[in-house]
Amino acid sequence: MKGPQLRSPALRQVLYFPDAQSLEVEFSSGDIYTYCDVPEDLYRQLLSAESKGRFFNRMIRPRFGYQQRSTVQN
Repeated sequence: MKGPQLRSPALRQVLYFPDAQSLEVEFSSGDIYTYCDVPEDLYRQLLSAESKGRFFNRMIRPRFGYQQRSTVQN
């Protein structure tokens, strides 16, 4: 995954695909999820949010469907 690195304890990086309106999120655990039908302006708000984890948990996680893409195995 090659998206912007985030300074967040919860989120490592995100990648947005405008044509599909999908948001790929890599969590600090290494797990990667793809969220569907996310508007581009919400992605931009996430990038500029003071607390990216709080914004994600309030504005994206509960509102959009997702698929787990990969999980880190310990």
